[in-house]
Amino acid sequence: MTPRHTRTFESIKRSASRGSVTAETAAMLPALMVVLAAALWAIQAVGVQLECVDAARLAARAAARGEPLEQVRAVTRAATDPNAQVAITRDPELTKVQITVEVRPSWAESLPTVRVSATATAATEE
Repeated sequence: MTPRHTRTFESIKRSASRGSVTAETAAMLPALMVVLAAALWAIQAVGVQLECVDAARLAARAAARGEPLEQVRAVTRAATDPNAQVAITRDPELTKVQITVEVRPSWAESLPTVRVSATATAATEE
């Protein structure tokens, strides 16, 4: 009789926990979506950071060669973001370019922005 009692207890235990995985998944799904959204936002910010680094390097080389600063700013904004802030400092020894962009996820306009910036320096050519 003891084996029969064990089987009955096991069947009761299985039926009581039936559907709990579905309920736990349903409760966890919103948190999972928030984590996924944050990860996508971070990936977007890193992508913009890499664009800024590349654009700052190109702009520093172009400005150091003596190209007009307004032209360098226009090309830099075209390579990154039209709203990018581009600061160029050129002196006889060094040319410095700093690019700053506000990143906001395109799928959530209500979220705050993240400021991404990059700086590059090149020796000024004469």
